Amino acid sequence: MYYEMTIAGLKRALPLCKVTDDLYIGAFVIFGDPELTTACAKALLEKAPEFDYMITAEAKGIPLIHEMARLNGNQKYMLARKGPKLYMRDIISCTVKSITTSKEQTLYLDGKDAELMRGKKILIIDDVISTGESVNSLIQLILQAGGTVAGKMCILAEGDAINRGDITYLEELPLFNSDGTIK
Repeated sequence: MYYEMTIAGLKRALPLCKVTDDLYIGAFVIFGDPELTTACAKALLEKAPEFDYMITAEAKGIPLIHEMARLNGNQKYMLARKGPKLYMRDIISCTVKSITTSKEQTLYLDGKDAELMRGKKILIIDDVISTGESVNSLIQLILQAGGTVAGKMCILAEGDAINRGDITYLEELPLFNSDGTIK
């Protein structure tokens, strides 16, 4: 089963994936799709509020934030990692439970990035916002670093996220029943 939709002017078929017996989601993956990544990055930048830096959580938002930074003058961006790396110092962290992960995860931010964020407006970037748990964790990291949230942007708002007034997105992605019909 697939859900066909147009995103940033491009048609794509998203495979429907089982979350529970009565809940399926449309799997949206921009990895390996530079045409879609660039189109979405351009469209989001056109809607972006004023910001100093952008941040995303590892991993599916990486191609998007990278392309947005490239199109915005090769601007530095921050990445909240799923695990601490040897090169990271003075790490700050918070936990997250996402609809697409089976267990709770911790996000880690390098202290050098946290220092750059202090007193700055930080724009949160993600591929899909659904429950908002990943976004909430990024907000926690930004606040721990002493930054302020400039805005929250994603390509697709899924489920109840469609009704949130605090997210800027390109398209709505519905939730699905087990037979592929929209909930």
